[in-house]
Amino acid sequence: MSTRIVMIADTHLPKRAKALPRPVWQAIDDADLVLHAGDWVDEATLDDVQARSTSFVGVYGNNDGDGLRSRLPEVARFEVEGLRFAMIHETGAATGREARMAAMFGDADVLVFGHSHIPWDTTAATGLRLLNPGSPTDRRRQPHCTYLSAVADSGELRDVELHIVDREQS
Repeated sequence: MSTRIVMIADTHLPKRAKALPRPVWQAIDDADLVLHAGDWVDEATLDDVQARSTSFVGVYGNNDGDGLRSRLPEVARFEVEGLRFAMIHETGAATGREARMAAMFGDADVLVFGHSHIPWDTTAATGLRLLNPGSPTDRRRQPHCTYLSAVADSGELRDVELHIVDREQS
């Protein structure tokens, strides 16, 4: 059996955009599991994503207030198709990230994180895969808004794909 995963972070609604773009909602609708690595900003987005997700895991970010922090953990740990996942919003500076996170999350196979709005896909020397989907609503200094998709299957993460988002398709 395999699980289709969609990873998003840093939605910052309604501050950076009024709504998630249509292609992101379509990806959420089509996924078996939706992961959100924090900085929601409003609880309505959490409600909407949870309602439309077949299965969902989220964490809070540094811009999330008390309401979101009371509903979401700072760190999530879960297993999907034999893969051990961890998710957190902030991982600190890019320099030395792999080694720091491998020490911090030595029991995980995959770490999903956000905060920088910069897509990231690397593997630490220990084998920990680090993934940041960027942001589907606020590209900051990046050329595009983005999110990630992947398939978890029999202990393997495959078909990891960075998707470019057209924010005009809301």
